[in-house]
Amino acid sequence: MIELLAKYAEVMRAKWNETIKLFRGGMPVRRHWAHFRSYDHSFTGAEAVDFLHDLLRQNQNFGPEVTRIQTLQLLRKFLKNHVIEDVKGRFGKEDFEDNGHLYRFPPKSPLKPVPVRPPVRDHISVPRIPHWDDYEEISVPEKIPMKPLMNSESWNKRHSIAIGEVPECRLIRRREITPKHVDQIWKSMTLTHLQTVLGLQSLDGVLDAKLLSSKHIVHNVFGVNKQGIVVLKNKTEDLPHWVLSAMKCLANWPNGSDARQPMYPGFERDVFRTVAEHFQRLKEPLLTFHLYEIFVSILGLLQRQSVAVEALQVCFLLLPPANRRKLQLLMRLIAKVCANRSLPPLNDTIGARTLMVQTFSRCILGSADEVDLDELLATKLVTFMIDNHDSVLKVPSNLRKSVEEHLSHLRRAQIKYAGADTDASMASPPHSFCRQISREEFEQQRVSGSQGAIVELLESIIQDKIMSIKDKKKKLKQFQRSHPDIYRRRFPTAESEAALFPERPPRLKPQLMFLTLKKPFQPFQRSWSFRA
Repeated sequence: MIELLAKYAEVMRAKWNETIKLFRGGMPVRRHWAHFRSYDHSFTGAEAVDFLHDLLRQNQNFGPEVTRIQTLQLLRKFLKNHVIEDVKGRFGKEDFEDNGHLYRFPPKSPLKPVPVRPPVRDHISVPRIPHWDDYEEISVPEKIPMKPLMNSESWNKRHSIAIGEVPECRLIRRREITPKHVDQIWKSMTLTHLQTVLGLQSLDGVLDAKLLSSKHIVHNVFGVNKQGIVVLKNKTEDLPHWVLSAMKCLANWPNGSDARQPMYPGFERDVFRTVAEHFQRLKEPLLTFHLYEIFVSILGLLQRQSVAVEALQVCFLLLPPANRRKLQLLMRLIAKVCANRSLPPLNDTIGARTLMVQTFSRCILGSADEVDLDELLATKLVTFMIDNHDSVLKVPSNLRKSVEEHLSHLRRAQIKYAGADTDASMASPPHSFCRQISREEFEQQRVSGSQGAIVELLESIIQDKIMSIKDKKKKLKQFQRSHPDIYRRRFPTAESEAALFPERPPRLKPQLMFLTLKKPFQPFQRSWSFRA
């Protein structure tokens, strides 16, 4: 894949040139009269807006979301950059009017040359991920000696496990990883992940890693509530209370409106206007100026939805927590307004979705310098964010998993063997000793160690006073079948086994005293008596 970020400026310049070519090639021109004078090959401002608006809506690079106002702004860019001029040859100002004023194409080609970018440097600007030895102060010589080739003796020491010997080893416990190290790891792995998703060799020229804060990334991952919205420690950085109340009222309409608030026709439009005016007065867009290039570069990936969503997820982690929280609240508001069928129309001419895009696109994405097609690019990005609002503002799960696995790896102890460069990433052998032993000693210790544990198990069964005699006999029978040698050593004779269960004295049956009846039992019979 072509280096997306390195070539994106050329792609945008190509789109600019393509739009100009389509406009110049298809715009109908004819003779117009103005002030008692005829002007050949000219067109009116209203005709230009009509034609270019239809052209942009049918173009796949822009789409049907383009409005007439945006088309008018683009024509003003054309007039300023001498793509068109008025019939008197004037240009350079953005005073294009959507009326009967006459304009024409200049004889000079307005196409801008594609700039040649400097070659991408080989090194990667992403900070290096810390490894095992990053936390120890090790003096590095000016000239690092080359490692000699491994001889047969070194090979035998390294692979002694395979030939039946356990080499001498030592256990090295790592120093405790500080929060500063954790922040550094999150930043470096986040930028590396972003570079991998975009398929680039370097982030140079489009993203300055020095302007990014590692603490912001960590806070955006862990400092969130149950809904995933960032929670700010400094409440002064949050939106004003009246703006939050207005957004809540509009998002949960009609259940979100306070009963104490006045309800009158057009009340919901006033609430929406309050929210819109606050965001439009922001000095910096929510995606910040220094991240403009990286967000604009993702526009080339919008056709690959899964890749674009993952790239946006990573980029949103680079935002300051206050900008990220405001963006989350705004996108949640836009999604609820677009899906709320019970909300009265907020505009008489356009729908809720188009109104949201036109109102908030420039306060979400913008450049510090005036850039051609800037608003159209913002519209395209915001439209994609609305369609995927459930996923773009989530923390990428694969990034979080990889960082947690790396931190867990760094916190584990490391085993190094003498004569071998065993790294911590290698698996530890099942047995390790501080003195080299032979295979016979190893087998003897293995057998004795395992049998010792089995003997302890047998003794625990014998000494258990809570276990019933029936269960104890049953477990001892099972042990005897599994380990007859150990059982025979513990109970060499039948007498020793019988001593474990002493005989109980015979149980005496109680003597019952029966009364011998001389006569069989006769049921009671009532006798009748007669009284005088």
